Amino acid sequence: MIKPLATNVSANVREIWGKVVLFLKEHKHVALHVACGDITDVKIIEKNLIVSTSDTTVQGLLNDGKREIERAFSWQGLEIGVVIEKTEIVPSNIEIDKQKLEKMFGEKLKIIN
Repeated sequence: MIKPLATNVSANVREIWGKVVLFLKEHKHVALHVACGDITDVKIIEKNLIVSTSDTTVQGLLNDGKREIERAFSWQGLEIGVVIEKTEIVPSNIEIDKQKLEKMFGEKLKIIN
């Protein structure tokens, strides 16, 4: 019997996601298992588990594997959907400063790592 999402499930998001990864491994969805295993940015909003990633390849794998991820929720007895979100890569302050210096000095600037 599938149960609706409990109100305290938000506290157990990592546990739910961990069981999804385990389900994918046990059901031999190797590429999806590996892609999901590296994801830590997950949250539950209403009746959806939101998975955020900046990697377009991983995003494609997750979109293709939505049905299997939702089966993993059913396997846990949960009635939730999955939403894949693309996050933007935010450059670090160091990268922003490098870009400013490159604009100011052009080819005269030599950056040594």
